[in-house]
This record gives sequence, C-alpha cells and structure tokens, in this order.
Amino acid sequence: MPKAVETTKLRNNLASAISEVNKKKDFLIVTKNGEPVAGLVNLDLLEDIEAANSKAFLDSIKEAREQMKKGEFYTHEEVFGDI
Repeated sequence: MPKAVETTKLRNNLASAISEVNKKKDFLIVTKNGEPVAGLVNLDLLEDIEAANSKAFLDSIKEAREQMKKGEFYTHEEVFGDI
C-alpha cells in the first residue's frame, strides 16, 4: 500500500519527503483531513505515467501485440546470437 502523508506534515518536511520519493523511485499520497487530495511522484515514474498515456506509445504497444500474434518477432538468439 502506498505511503500517505498529511498536508501539514508534508509542508513541514517537504525536503525529506522529496528525498524519500526520489531515493525509492516511488510516490506519496498527500491527504487533507484524512482524504487523498494529491500525489508527490518521482520524476522517472511521472515520465513513465505520461508515456503510458501517450497515444503514440499506446499505438506502438498495439502494433507490437499484433506483430507478436502474427509471429513477426525475433528470438533472443536471433538478436544476440551466442554472446
């Protein structure tokens, strides 16, 4: 389960919260009066989320899945040989 932090505690400890998120490459749920209101996210994770929501990225995954179904792919040995 993701770690949650109250807004007041986050405000008072923002630098350490950012450090923790960056070190663990994770995120924190920010709560106000016990209700989730926002998230503090590691930049790499945010970029992954943005990429996953990109139409071009989603289209490339769809195309790759179709190629897999048709058998249009290379095996590990074909790509890397006897390395």
